[in-house]
Amino acid sequence: MFDVVALGELLIDFTENGLSQQGNGLFEANPGGAPCNVLAMLQKLGKKTAFIGKVGDDFFGRLLGETIQKVGIDGRNLIYDSEIHTTLAMVHTFADGDRDFSFYRNPGADMMLREDEIDMNLVRNTRIFHFGTLSMTDEGVRQATKAAVLEAKSQGVLVSFDPNLRPPLWRTLEDAREQIRWGLGHCDILKISDNEIQWLTGEESYTEGVKKIRREFAIPLILVSMGKDGSRAYYQEEEKETGIIVEVKPFLQENTVETTGAGDTFCACVLNYILDHGMEGLTVENLQEMLTFANAAASLITTRKGALRVMPSEEEIRKLLKDRGV
Repeated sequence: MFDVVALGELLIDFTENGLSQQGNGLFEANPGGAPCNVLAMLQKLGKKTAFIGKVGDDFFGRLLGETIQKVGIDGRNLIYDSEIHTTLAMVHTFADGDRDFSFYRNPGADMMLREDEIDMNLVRNTRIFHFGTLSMTDEGVRQATKAAVLEAKSQGVLVSFDPNLRPPLWRTLEDAREQIRWGLGHCDILKISDNEIQWLTGEESYTEGVKKIRREFAIPLILVSMGKDGSRAYYQEEEKETGIIVEVKPFLQENTVETTGAGDTFCACVLNYILDHGMEGLTVENLQEMLTFANAAASLITTRKGALRVMPSEEEIRKLLKDRGV
């Protein structure tokens, strides 16, 4: 039995790392991909995880396979494609740590995953199944993703969903909206960013956006990550009409380098809390504790380049909380 199994993209993030002697930009090859970033953080917190996905049978694909093995993620269902190369992302970092992406993925190996390549025993034998939308941009991998989600739901597995919208990878934003709405209809835990919920719902207010989502989709736990403004949890049990809303401030860092992986780190810490405490009967105090730890962890990853290989340990997170008087 695994704690969390995730399906999706595993790729190389080329992040800016200064200039060469000739004045040319230098890029560092950081293993990445949102689903595996989530799993890497969970591994640091002592959880048992597995990944389902596809990379190229090339230098970068083998590097990624070795990397997830080193951090402890079970890679038995990582498939190597002999014809399509590993997906690459060039990450441009702005002065405030925010990013812009250019993807080399037309096609990329992660898009080639097919339903018959998924080990459904992994999907059945986990406590939480996690997915995003980069594995829903194209028909074949979309069908594979949906089959895995439906299998998880049929087995009573909790389903976690992070839209992780990357507009350049979609043919149209209406296509993206349609697939995100499918995800909303099949998840128990939703992690969504501030700009994503505003785009999806057309509401400036995050709370109004959550209300709009819940009018159609019964999602018990919705997390809104708000960057420099912290995070919110919207929790509602089925038997109660009113929900709980909790907001926790961020832990801002003076030495922030970039924000890559911050949302994934946050998401992993939320899933870790649910694994330890369950989904039933969460209180304001529970949600505050959960968000505070998750915000602290997310802030630490912003001080490092990349994410998958350099997730903070629980000791580092606890130390930050102690140093900040929390």
